[in-house]
Amino acid sequence: MERILTRVMFAARWVMAPVYLGLTAGLIVLAYKFFIDFFELFSHVTHYNNEEIILHLLSLVDFVLIGGLLVMVIYSGYENFVSCLNINGANDELSWIGKMDVESLKNKVFFSVVSISTIHLLGVFMESKSIPNDKIIMFISLHVCFVLTALLMQRLERLSKNR
Repeated sequence: MERILTRVMFAARWVMAPVYLGLTAGLIVLAYKFFIDFFELFSHVTHYNNEEIILHLLSLVDFVLIGGLLVMVIYSGYENFVSCLNINGANDELSWIGKMDVESLKNKVFFSVVSISTIHLLGVFMESKSIPNDKIIMFISLHVCFVLTALLMQRLERLSKNR
């Protein structure tokens, strides 16, 4: 009975495989939306002022950061929780595959969230004339929470490694 239960529990990790496949589909949607926004910027660049161009570019940077975050979560999560990635012979092997544990993935996720929040906050400041002060304060407070959480998580990881 215990052996059967152990096998079922071990096989349950494959439930996550479709989840990572779904994130891969989300990455495709993100790339599609990136290029739609890019072509809109490119085709209307002469009608935009400098501030509007910068805001559009910040939005594109957001897409890139979120895409990188998705790639990290997809590969590292699959490798840590489902199965080893068989990439022998691949010419474009990523150096960090197989080396990122759950703790380092969490830290990278938190710091990616801080980066995305920073880009968003920069956009908020550029549009601050049209945004109420209480919303700006809320965005700043949320960003500070993200920064503090990322720093705390990194500190906790260091403390756990020193034990």
